[in-house]
Amino acid sequence: MRDATVTAPPAMDPIVLARLTGRLGDQATISKLCASLGDVFAEFLPDMLESELGFEVAVSYAGFETGKYGPLVAGLGGAMACCDASLRDWCERFTLICDSPMIITLVENMLGAISDSIEDPEARPLSKIELDLAAMMFDRISSVLKTAVTDANSYEPFLGPSHNAETRKPAEDGSDDSFVAMVNMAVGIGPVLSTFHVIIPQSVLLKSTVAAPRPANAPKNRVEWSEKLGEQVRRSKVTLEARIRLEAQTLDTISRLQAGDIIPFNESGDVRVEVNANGRNLYVCEFGRSGARYTVRVKDTYGSEDDILQHIIG
Repeated sequence: MRDATVTAPPAMDPIVLARLTGRLGDQATISKLCASLGDVFAEFLPDMLESELGFEVAVSYAGFETGKYGPLVAGLGGAMACCDASLRDWCERFTLICDSPMIITLVENMLGAISDSIEDPEARPLSKIELDLAAMMFDRISSVLKTAVTDANSYEPFLGPSHNAETRKPAEDGSDDSFVAMVNMAVGIGPVLSTFHVIIPQSVLLKSTVAAPRPANAPKNRVEWSEKLGEQVRRSKVTLEARIRLEAQTLDTISRLQAGDIIPFNESGDVRVEVNANGRNLYVCEFGRSGARYTVRVKDTYGSEDDILQHIIG
């Protein structure tokens, strides 16, 4: 009697399946598409940024990489600003990434530093204000990308919040396992050389036609950029801390303090308070009270408005 057991066919190789379903392209095709996008960024982004910022910015194509979404992003390491974005009728999720020296240098230049005098900043996670400004750079990069990959598309890219790579979480929809291509771009601002990256699912890229933006897409002028930058800085929330000097105590007394014990302020009159943000002193204040709430009243500042902004951002 014959065995009626049916043997299941072997599972198809996932790489072969991805190629057959249009989710993975050959290296030659992906290379050509990434190079075309790199050429568009290199041609149009410098003029846009220079006209708005007022200083020279060099942008050049620096090759491409392929792989799966999550590991490719993680492979870039930390000290980078990320932004997940989408563009209706083109891509549900693509990612923009700038390394931190690029954003730090951009902020320093916008606050009046001279490019040639800026040293290459150390890569580090960005502050909240720097992330706010990174969002403006992501907006410019995405606007060039939109005009390069869409035809008569009236939709604008939707940009998610800018965040440090260190805080990035895996996507819940499983898209981190999708095959992507990463366009690498080198950016020179004065002596500082930095990078940004654009990560696009290969399933989207393979269906895209890359073309140079039309001249009608004129960038905003420098005044508008500067005003928007200033507005963004001033809208950013900053955590303030107040320090009050207390009366000196011996180590023996300090070691025996218990709940309910009282330590007097150092001054008997108006109590001096140092207010700071990000470890930088901003104001000299006096301690007081308004109704049921304790307050501090500003008596003096550490420098001008521009000095304070530079202290906070730096």
